[in-house]
Amino acid sequence: MTGFTYTISPGQAAQAYRSAASADQPGGSGPGFADLLGQAVNAAISQSHGAEAASAAVLDGQGNLTQAVTALAQAQLTLQTVTTLRDRMVSAYQDILRMPI
Repeated sequence: MTGFTYTISPGQAAQAYRSAASADQPGGSGPGFADLLGQAVNAAISQSHGAEAASAAVLDGQGNLTQAVTALAQAQLTLQTVTTLRDRMVSAYQDILRMPI
């Protein structure tokens, strides 16, 4: 079993940006911020489950050690990314709360 890789090409990033920009416009039909965030969280959870499955397979003597280590490293990087995004969103929210009315 191979690990889940969440790789985005420049074209996909540009398309996501256009979709997000059109969703912000009145009458936009693209996914909202909550939808995009939910998709990213679901991808991170899937990647974590893939890493767990790969490590369990190695412990059972059925899996490939290299693939398990790679999947675990990718899951760790994803967790670090999610943590950084969370910290920045909390910081932005706190900044908004400190704004004078």
